[in-house]
Amino acid sequence: MLREVAATRYIEPLRSGGSVPGVVEADDLGTYVVKFTGSAQGRKALVAEVIVGELARALGLRFPELVLVHFDPAIADGEPHQEVRDLHASSAGVNLGMDYLPGARDFTPEVAKVFRVDPLEAGRIVWLDALTANVDRTVHSSNLMVWPTLGTVPPRLWLIDHGAALVFHHRWDGSDPQKAYDFRHHALGHYGPDVRAADAELAPKVTEELLREILAEVPDAWLTDFDSPGEARAAYVTYLHARVRASRQWLPTDFPSREELAAEEALRAARTQQGRPKWLQRVPDLHGKPAAEQDWSVHLQ
Repeated sequence: MLREVAATRYIEPLRSGGSVPGVVEADDLGTYVVKFTGSAQGRKALVAEVIVGELARALGLRFPELVLVHFDPAIADGEPHQEVRDLHASSAGVNLGMDYLPGARDFTPEVAKVFRVDPLEAGRIVWLDALTANVDRTVHSSNLMVWPTLGTVPPRLWLIDHGAALVFHHRWDGSDPQKAYDFRHHALGHYGPDVRAADAELAPKVTEELLREILAEVPDAWLTDFDSPGEARAAYVTYLHARVRASRQWLPTDFPSREELAAEEALRAARTQQGRPKWLQRVPDLHGKPAAEQDWSVHLQ
């Protein structure tokens, strides 16, 4: 079972994502990034975090330890923002914590240009994302970290943030376990992921027994789609095991090269630019995408 800890000190909120997790210290002297039950994404995001994270660990991928964090909003009384305080107030009790990786860097497109990833490792990560329908590991939002960044140990990729995975559990009656998803713009697609080798290696490991062990880690209170937590756990096990058996139907293999991605991005940027009114074409792009060409001479006349 996941270890249980109690938050003893609230450090700061993280605003890089919509769920506004918080960094806390706990009574085991560890530091954790806590995702709260009261966040806008709801408890299904926490269910996905546990299932995909523990499955990643079972398959030998690097993923920070998860713990159940008992959180008392009183320890965050110094938080100045009311919306964050409201989030804390609605999340008293058990929440989900992920071990904090000090100094870790986001795996951005700039980092990806120089960071080397073995095709088999890339294939394993893509395979896990395809199995769990994780549509949120793209070129522009990788949900990957590089760690450590100091010392003599070489930096490696770590998986984080799987709250958007398991899209099927938002519509149980309309999801096909054989469904394929578009992974052409996966964050690791340009590394030539060897997904066929990954499938041969990992698929036999995802047994019903393993899935049942992982589902047992999810707190009962977070499983509310069915008449009982036991029925919910059985539904996840049945669906994911059926999806493993159908891997040939959803195995992603069509990945564009770096050059093709760059060309697609340039075309997208050009079309966006053409669709803007003339005055807006002078506004710089602040979202990490190619900036519009600026003509400052208009300000010098």
